[in-house]
This record gives sequence, structure tokens and C-alpha cells, in this order.
Amino acid sequence: MPERLIVVGGDAAGMSAASQARRRRGADDLEIVAFERGSFTAYSACGIPYWVAGVVDDRDDLIARRPEEFREKQDIDVRLRHEVVGIDPQDGSVTVRDLADGGEQRHGYDQLMIATGAIPVRPPIEGIEADGVLGVQTLGDGQRVLDALAARQPRRAVVVGAGYIGLEMAEAMVQLGIEVTVVARGLRPMETMDADMGERIADAMRGMGIELHLDVEVTGIEVGSDGWVTGVVTSEAEHPCELVVLGTGTRPNGDLAAEAGIPTGAQGGVETDQRQRSPVAGVWAAGDCTQVFHRVARRPTAIALGTIANKQGRVAGINLGGGYATFPGVLGTAVTKICGLEIARTGLGEDEAREVGFEPVCATVASTTRAHYYPDAAWATVKVVAERESGRLLGAQIVSEEGGAKRIDVFAMALWQGIMVQDLLNVDLSYAPPFSPVWDPVLIAARKAWDAVEADRG
Repeated sequence: MPERLIVVGGDAAGMSAASQARRRRGADDLEIVAFERGSFTAYSACGIPYWVAGVVDDRDDLIARRPEEFREKQDIDVRLRHEVVGIDPQDGSVTVRDLADGGEQRHGYDQLMIATGAIPVRPPIEGIEADGVLGVQTLGDGQRVLDALAARQPRRAVVVGAGYIGLEMAEAMVQLGIEVTVVARGLRPMETMDADMGERIADAMRGMGIELHLDVEVTGIEVGSDGWVTGVVTSEAEHPCELVVLGTGTRPNGDLAAEAGIPTGAQGGVETDQRQRSPVAGVWAAGDCTQVFHRVARRPTAIALGTIANKQGRVAGINLGGGYATFPGVLGTAVTKICGLEIARTGLGEDEAREVGFEPVCATVASTTRAHYYPDAAWATVKVVAERESGRLLGAQIVSEEGGAKRIDVFAMALWQGIMVQDLLNVDLSYAPPFSPVWDPVLIAARKAWDAVEADRG
């Protein structure tokens, strides 16, 4: 009898793990069954705002691999619309509900891979269950937004929350000709960026025509007689609308694991070692449902990103397949494009550095993405955070026009290696007028950060 691997969740982490395990072990040696409660496998949730905006023409363009590909090419038994509702580690079994008919069955496993992803945070607001109040996490959610747009043709929309997805959806609505209001509890949009960088994002949003209300609480959602949303009430004002998009963030979906006695940690994420093994024998986990180790803060955290999920899934799959691999942690590197701005960050921001015990010094520079005389040279603002005493790089942030944000990868590589800002300022980066000034913005920011460290030393 072959060993049986059951995978809970059919998106990035789960199917990466299943695929890697299959490459190393044939069907005669390892049976793989993947249960996915949704209707799709291995798709790009990050692409949903661009699909809604019409930048991506078709939903299927966001699907990397369909269930039949896993079944036919890799002999992975993918079962859609099947939800794992219970785990019994002692018995080595899971309880699975068929969402088509509601029936439940128990399935035994030798190895269990938990890849349940993240779940949206839905604040306890009166009226939040009304029609026209929509989250954006799955392809099904994206389709519901498109259906609402087609059916109601809203003139006004309110986005609750000012994180990545919320702001990307706000821009998508503006591109569709809808008046957009963003309301958020934070003091600035995209609070993973420092305040001075967030101000630039806020200015760009207002410049695009988005009405922005910060430092407010949503106290209720008004509903019409037909059950459809008619407005959002905050501690500041009432905002009439015909559509509400929730961008209030996510948390690790570690509930199923916790109910089974599998340890969870940061924000409810499943605890794992570097090989993606949970503390419970035979149980593995990867992706947004897990906590991850932050290499700069030196503590566990939760970060929902497809890049991390795919890497963790690959590591788990190699180990499940009999190989050896480890996942060394994250830096929190992220990038997006909103309202004509490219926005990127890696490592720790200024406040985050203080929170975990560093004494930071910061340097912010304004530069251009190309030589200033070259056509279409765009502006870029780069901020570097360094440790006051040693000059060690702690993080970086970029807000720019076209061509600036991917420079964050230089900082990410430097952070990964733990280098000092004085070392970074001498790195031999490429130069030609169409691509960079003689002094690239990365080097200018590193030089200014090192000047700040030296000045502080007296």
C-alpha cells in the first residue's frame, strides 16, 4: 500500500507541496489527495483588482494550473468543493464535507499538509452582511464584484481599509468611472509604509480623485429595503454608495489546526520548523496559514504573500518527497502600483525598528529613475533605515513614478546578507542614462544613511 498524503487547500502552498512531493515519489509509493473548498486551484489572487479593472481580460488568465492538469499530468487527486472540517492527529484522519450535498466522510492519512491560507478580517459592523458589501480574496469574490458592477452599475463606491488590496480596488473603481471614497482607521494609507512615505501615497490618491478619510471608525452600514447597501457610516460622516469593498486585511487561517491541538502562534498562524513541519508528527503546514520568521526583527510574524506561500510549499514538498530543504524566513518585501505610483518596501520601517528594540537612523532622498536629461526620467523617493550604532541596514522603502520600485530588490538582497550601509554605497550597480543616474537612488540613499550614522557618532 502506498503512503497517503492529504493536502488541505488547493492554492499556492498546497499545490506547490503536492507537485514537489510527486516529482520525488511516484504514485505507487505516494498517493496524493488534495481537498479544496473553492472552485479553482493554483491561481493569482493578487491579479483580481486588475481583472476587475479590465487590465486583465479574462478570469482564466489568472489561473496557473487547473485541476485536470494536476490529475492527468501528476496523478494528484484534486477534489474541488470539498472542505476539510476536522483533523484528528491521533487517529491520522480528516473529516471532509462535500459542499455539493453536505455529506461528510473520514479519510485517513500518513502525512497531512495544511495549506488553508488566510481569511478576511470582517469587523463586527452592523449591516456588514448586506448585499453589495464584498470582500476580494478569491476568484469567486472577484466574480461577485463584477456581477455587482454589471447588475447595479454603481455611481459611488466606498472602500473600507487602506492596505494593498483596498487601495488597488479603489484605483480599479476609479478606472471604471466610479466615484470612490476610502475610509480607514489608520493615520495614513498603507500603514506598512512610514508616515512620510504614506503622505506621498495619500497625495497621489487625492490627485486621482479618491476621497480619503483617515483615522475614522466605521460604525455601521446602511441597507435599503431591498437588502442592498446604501451607505457607510463612520465616526466622522455618512458616505452614500451603491457598493462597498472590504479591504480590512486578513489573518492566518489556523483555526482548523488549532481545533485539532496543533500549535499556533503569531496572529493564529500554524507553528512550523524550517522544514515546514508542525510540532505534531506527520502534520506539515505552509503558506498564509502559518507564522513565518522575520530575519531582521528576529521574531515570528504573519505575512500573506504568494511569493512566500510558493516557497514554503516547495520546501514542504521536497521534504515530503524524501529530500531535504529549509525555509530560512522573510524580510517582508512587497511592491505594488497605485494611482500612478510604484510603492515598495523591505525589512523594517522606522517605527517597526524601534518597536523591536533597534535605535534607527533614517535617510530619505529624492532622485530620478533615469539620468535627469534623458526623456521620461521620473522622480523617486527612497528611504533607508539603519541601525544607529553599527550602520547595519534594517530596511528600505520606495515611492516613485515609473521605473523605481523594483530597486527594492537591491535592498532586499543586501538585507538578506546582513550588510552595512557603508558597504551598500560602494556596490557596483549598472549605469546607463536610460536606466539610472550615475549615482543610482539606491547608492545615494545608502550614502546619506551612512553620513547620518557617522554624524550621530560625532
